[in-house]
Amino acid sequence: MDLLLILTYTAICVAIFKIFRIPLNKWSVPTAVLGGILMIGALLALMNYNHPYSEMSREYFVTTQVIPSVTGRVIEVPVVPNTPLKKGDILFKIDPEPFQHKLSSIQAQLISAESDLKRANELVAKNAMPIRDRDLAKAKFDDLTAQKANAAYDLEQTTVRASSDGYATQILIRPGMLATSMPFRPLMIFVHDEQQYFVCWFRQNSLLRLTIDDEAEVIFDAIPGVIFSARVSQILPVIAEGQVTASGDLVQANFKQAGRVPVMLKITDPRFSEYEKSIPGGAAGQSAVYSKHFHHVALMRKILLRMASWMNYLFPFH
Repeated sequence: MDLLLILTYTAICVAIFKIFRIPLNKWSVPTAVLGGILMIGALLALMNYNHPYSEMSREYFVTTQVIPSVTGRVIEVPVVPNTPLKKGDILFKIDPEPFQHKLSSIQAQLISAESDLKRANELVAKNAMPIRDRDLAKAKFDDLTAQKANAAYDLEQTTVRASSDGYATQILIRPGMLATSMPFRPLMIFVHDEQQYFVCWFRQNSLLRLTIDDEAEVIFDAIPGVIFSARVSQILPVIAEGQVTASGDLVQANFKQAGRVPVMLKITDPRFSEYEKSIPGGAAGQSAVYSKHFHHVALMRKILLRMASWMNYLFPFH
């Protein structure tokens, strides 16, 4: 955006030199250059300090890796990729027969254990059996009851369902494949149908003027020429570059990247609902935040942001 300001000043100077027929000499040209450096430098300093801009902005969404709770052979995959689903809709089914056999076996053992416990209670009441033997019978009955509950749960998990409204994508599973309950082997990605998050990554010195509820504007690369109004909803208190996790290594001084501050914007423009469905999740954009200081300089930032938005027509691959 700074380049746009320099090009604009250059164009104005060329026009003035041509319209007023100012001769190009050792006085006029250096004056124009020096004046431009001072003027643009002052404007850029005021604008960047009071109305920060981020060319690194993106809309984020939450996904869930679909991993079954049990391991088995897949028999059915009724889900259609990228098609809206409701909570509870079936994603795929695992062959339930082995799990049904296990449940039936435990149920049969449980019937026998229940009969043994009933008989033990009767014998203890007649002092014909030690209490310890009755307790062992009860412990066996309780253990089989717990096993039955686990087996019933595993049988239910052979039908994998959508955890919320949304859609499934990157479906890599087919009938006949072995589905395992290992966390590093997801079978598909589920995208939740919920509000997405627009996050802007500002330079750290932009914190001097960033405050909650500041006015902001957002443009998307996918929607040239349209500017959406927004508000600062949250300034995250940490950045990834400073994260420390437990490990066997000491923390090192690694400053290859200074890191940027993530700032969440809430798009308040009523027109956004018309475009929201046409913007893919993860769409990139640009954003500017306008503080309450030097309002007249904010006008320049708004003009530059609009110029950048229209440039998306001319340079779709930049």
